[in-house]
Amino acid sequence: HVQLVESGGGSVQAGGSLTLSCTTSGDRSSTGCMAWFRQDPGKEREAVAAYGRDGRTIYADSVKGRFTISKGNGKNTLYLQMNSLKPEDTGMYYCAADPAICGFGRLKYYGQGTQVTVS
Repeated sequence: HVQLVESGGGSVQAGGSLTLSCTTSGDRSSTGCMAWFRQDPGKEREAVAAYGRDGRTIYADSVKGRFTISKGNGKNTLYLQMNSLKPEDTGMYYCAADPAICGFGRLKYYGQGTQVTVS
């Protein structure tokens, strides 16, 4: 079993920054691939950034150059540094993990989410 707990969301003005954190616990072998997704009410969930087993990262075109995904030294925390935030970045941000599926696929485990509001 894997538990993912997000934190760091909040309200910020356009142009501001936020850093989201995702703390993992449980079966470490199930969190080799991790990613951030976001969803606004009435819209489909969209992938934001992903961190693969080999440390490779990928980003949605809409956030390239503004967001950075990374892992903590202990590898049990996933971060999303968000700079130059725009109103369209508003949404519930979810951390996701999977033992084998990396990238923007349908990962197995998701957290409860943390809300980001940009005005």
